[in-house]
Amino acid sequence: MADFNKVMLLGNLTRDPEVRYTPSGTAVADLGLAVNRSFKGSDGQLKDETCFVRVTVWSRQAENCAQYLKKGSPVFVEGRLKYDEWEKDGQKQSRLSVVGERVQFLGAPRGASFQDSGSGGDAAGDTSGGTAPQGVASSSAPLQEALNGTDGDEDDLPF
Repeated sequence: MADFNKVMLLGNLTRDPEVRYTPSGTAVADLGLAVNRSFKGSDGQLKDETCFVRVTVWSRQAENCAQYLKKGSPVFVEGRLKYDEWEKDGQKQSRLSVVGERVQFLGAPRGASFQDSGSGGDAAGDTSGGTAPQGVASSSAPLQEALNGTDGDEDDLPF
């Protein structure tokens, strides 16, 4: 049987990225991510649920996260689940976390605001190629269209 381990998360950072370096010099950043969900309960009332996820990113992507992200920054993370087990004070401990293979920045870079739309760059920074964000996202509409499978151009429909 084939195995498949893929996670896609869209949320906000719960704290500033914490970067450290391995003895060989490879950067490792730990991100805390909050993913929110709204739903109607059995009583018909709208309820909110938050899932907190630990995400680890490596190499240049870790350095970019530490440089451009801060607490509250919206991000889209693609990665895989990782299960860790260890023993502490005679007690078995375990944790399920995410290894981020791709982190896409969705908000404005540090110090910029959404009103600064004259930069002419990309809508969001994608660190998978090792480059810094090029512009400022003016809204989440392109993301919603991408997640819904549309590109926003309704005139090209064949019917």
